[in-house]
Amino acid sequence: MDKPKTILAVGSIALDTLETPHGTRQNILGGSATYFSISAGLLAPVKLVGVVGNDYPEEGWQLFQSRNINTDNILVENGSTFRWGGKYSNDYSTRDTLFTELGVFENFSPTIQEADRLSPLVFLGNIHPDLQSSVAKLTPSAEYIVTDTMNLWIETTKNKLLKVLKKSDILLINESEAELISGTNNIDRSAVQLQGLGPSTVVIKKGSSGAVLFHGEEKVSIGAYPVKDVIDTTGAGDTFGGGFVSALASGGTFRDALIKGSALASICVEGFGVESLLEVNLEEIKKREKFLYSVFCS
Repeated sequence: MDKPKTILAVGSIALDTLETPHGTRQNILGGSATYFSISAGLLAPVKLVGVVGNDYPEEGWQLFQSRNINTDNILVENGSTFRWGGKYSNDYSTRDTLFTELGVFENFSPTIQEADRLSPLVFLGNIHPDLQSSVAKLTPSAEYIVTDTMNLWIETTKNKLLKVLKKSDILLINESEAELISGTNNIDRSAVQLQGLGPSTVVIKKGSSGAVLFHGEEKVSIGAYPVKDVIDTTGAGDTFGGGFVSALASGGTFRDALIKGSALASICVEGFGVESLLEVNLEEIKKREKFLYSVFCS
């Protein structure tokens, strides 16, 4: 098997405070880039682009090192690391933001070493479209530019986001985001519209109902791995993205990528923050992938 290709990933690195029906955690490791890189790093080499304050805990650096995640492009600025707090409803159907403290992330300007700009896969986490564009411009030779986004940017900076999509090969998006951009809640029609904006491949994430991928005339659907006890859904979408992109980096098909993403996302929600992703072993991941293949690919 060929050596997995390198992934360059940019996104937020944060400290989260979470309230769920299962309890509360304060100042735990979080952020889109953290979830993505920890999950992608199980399969492929990751070079992480981001910014933290000088208060970022040693635990975070040790975590990245344990997954062989390259941190040369993480800036350490004088100030506070980005902090976010969220509270989930009893059935996890809604989430309220308790606070957002941008800290050093407010003035983040990605810097990427020359050699790292040649990374074959680039993941643009759900940060401001201006930051996504700056990274896309620095990585013109990428085989795949994979873009994520969120409702905030669609509602406040849609024109800038559309410029990013023109440069994107793959779009990862959830149902509500897809509807916001396309204006339709019909997934098939929405995907066609989204493909027309630039990305040849569109993945619409459906949470506990799985995900659907559209590539040209091809449509691939998979469900989610059944989780008995959901603890915390923070970062599940970013974890899905990490599994998805790392499978492509390892030579997998789009179906393989969906399966990998779904398996890892199911593990993510079984603990607070990144806890369960740190404890998981490859055997457990393979077991879940085998289940998903047997149910959705037979």
